[in-house]
Amino acid sequence: MSQQVRFPVISRLLHWLMAVMVIAMLFIGIGMVASVSRYALLVSIHRPLGIAILTLVILRLINRWVNPPPPLPDTVPRLQRFAAEGSHYVLYALMFGLPIVGWAMLSAAPHPIEITGGLYLPRILSPDPVTYAWLRQLHTYLAFALFATVVVHFGAALMHGLIRRDGVFDSMASWRR
Repeated sequence: MSQQVRFPVISRLLHWLMAVMVIAMLFIGIGMVASVSRYALLVSIHRPLGIAILTLVILRLINRWVNPPPPLPDTVPRLQRFAAEGSHYVLYALMFGLPIVGWAMLSAAPHPIEITGGLYLPRILSPDPVTYAWLRQLHTYLAFALFATVVVHFGAALMHGLIRRDGVFDSMASWRR
């Protein structure tokens, strides 16, 4: 295994916290579509979790600017470098865009946007049923795109950790010195 520089501890903490939150959110979203009896409970988790993800992705972007990721090892082929960089742009765009689209969708609905226990979000759009329907469909498509991107990201991480053993996986996953 070649030596790979690790991400700073704050980057690793934000990464793993968001990984758990995003995966939970995807499963909660599936549950919301599949369940009538648990819908209200799942929505009561989905909305504040979406705002938390939006907040954390903004913090992650700031952290990434302050603490750039370590370079990939020289052994990573050029095409894989391009794919890795592109997939990170897609992940960040989706982690930012999905909550914004969800917020806009709820803004286009005719009722107030309650996050939890009397805490409401301001509207970012005027209520409009056509806009609501369009944004709801967009939210679904973006969720599928996020799910696919997370699966590809996870697959790439496993490839680096189990097959290539080039230190890329350990740079984010390892807590050992």
